[in-house]
Amino acid sequence: MVKIRIKYYSGQTEKLAYVAGKSDWIDLRAAEDVELKKGEFRLIPLGVAMELPKGYEAHIVPRSSTYKNFGIIQTNHMGIVDESYCGDNDQWFFPAYALRDTRISAGERICQFRIMEHQPEICFEETKSLGHEDRGGMGSTGRK
Repeated sequence: MVKIRIKYYSGQTEKLAYVAGKSDWIDLRAAEDVELKKGEFRLIPLGVAMELPKGYEAHIVPRSSTYKNFGIIQTNHMGIVDESYCGDNDQWFFPAYALRDTRISAGERICQFRIMEHQPEICFEETKSLGHEDRGGMGSTGRK
């Protein structure tokens, strides 16, 4: 089992928990009430900082219901937090852009994360052919 040290910025933030067998993703919540007008951008505090294990990074994405419920999108589409971002003031944030007027209450689940090992060192080997059957190119389902 991998251990992650976590700092909460408020005693009112719901504690994170990994639910085995349900999902590999862990929900993160808005740490304060947020009001956004259509077209506004805001870094929404998530109320946590973490010390990730060496060799790991966190991938942060919106929940599938975030746009439907709040009309916001994540401006970087996927956030990456590596293990060097682990200081006492390194709170995690969700960069949100509002596509409609919205209100998000503290405690609302707006995004989720999982940790992943860093990509191994790779090298590229140039070739004239990959030696596999074509699937039909970009946007294809592989059907002929």
